[in-house]
Amino acid sequence: MPATPQNSDSPAFASVDEVVERFAEHGYIADRRLATTVFLLTRLDKPVLLEGPAGVGKTELAKTLAAVTGRRLLRLQCYEGQDESRALYEWDYGKQLLYTQMLRDKIGDLTADAPDLASAVQRIEEQDSVFFSDRFLAPRPLLEAIRGEQPAVLLIDEVDRADEALEAVLLECLAEYQVSVPEIGTYTAKVPPYVVLTSNNTRDLSAALKRRCLHLFLDYPDAERELEIVRSKNTGLPEAAARRLVEVVRGLRDLQLRKNPSISETVDWARTLAVLGVEELAPAVLADTANVVLKYERDLHRALDVLPHLADPNRVLPPPGHHHDGHGHHPHHAGHGHQHHHDGHHHDHDQLPEVDGRAVRAAMDRQGRHDENYYGAPGPGPTRRPVPGGGQGARAFAAVTRRRTG
Repeated sequence: MPATPQNSDSPAFASVDEVVERFAEHGYIADRRLATTVFLLTRLDKPVLLEGPAGVGKTELAKTLAAVTGRRLLRLQCYEGQDESRALYEWDYGKQLLYTQMLRDKIGDLTADAPDLASAVQRIEEQDSVFFSDRFLAPRPLLEAIRGEQPAVLLIDEVDRADEALEAVLLECLAEYQVSVPEIGTYTAKVPPYVVLTSNNTRDLSAALKRRCLHLFLDYPDAERELEIVRSKNTGLPEAAARRLVEVVRGLRDLQLRKNPSISETVDWARTLAVLGVEELAPAVLADTANVVLKYERDLHRALDVLPHLADPNRVLPPPGHHHDGHGHHPHHAGHGHQHHHDGHHHDHDQLPEVDGRAVRAAMDRQGRHDENYYGAPGPGPTRRPVPGGGQGARAFAAVTRRRTG
């Protein structure tokens, strides 16, 4: 059900409980702490800074807030090297050039009745202000959120990726809800926007920026709340399988992967398994679909070792690097090869003998283990030795000696 536009004179939410309820209606499961922060954001007119790992719902919160309150969403996606013109405003140089040509055509009419040169120049100078006005201003998200007539939710996404110089530009906007344009003046918001900043903690943000914001750290939810999120998305996966899948994902996050599975990827995995008609999680189907949540080869290899145990905690696993499915032995992944023994005897994998490193090194250093063609092997050595004095220096010296004797 589409939300009706919010009246700027009335509060967006009557209570924290209403935040929880209305967010849930739009598919966003918010806990009490998060709902309290959103409620304060709307009542105190202060920006909120959401920090935490990627994929925990920071950006989605701003989108849901816009949908719930009926405000339009303005998004500033931050990146390294971004300058203020991409965040605040730019001048429409093409339109200014067109008006310059028009002025050139009309300059004769402007100065036709001027009594002297000074008066003509003054009349031309009076036209300069036309080129720096709202007519030629191209607003970017920050300015659009401030001077716009409609209430807005301003999402400043991944602010930690922007340079510190852009942080300084944001301070005026976040503190006073205003933007200064030197050629025109200062724009102040008639209806302050709801501002949500997100950060993945790739670098520390300045104290000045944090001081202007409400702060909340969003982490991965507990198992019950994540399961509730999966349920709310109507993935089609049976309840028991969905519960086990949430436990599997939480186990993968404990592996210190390069990129942990996000909440949205948990939902994607549930939908994938539902499309395949999975009713009970088996190690084989998890291994076949793990690439839905694991996006790096190293992470995938590490996860394949533990997926059987995560799917069935009572399952007895072989030693690391050995994959069994109960029907035979499968090839190993890179970095998990067989252990070979130099004594020529086969040992059971479950009880590998302890190898004496000194004995192995001594066997490798014994004399005569290489044939006579191996470099450095004992033997008579080269049968033909190089003739002394056969180099380029010797030939040059001989030539000089012949010239002197001649």
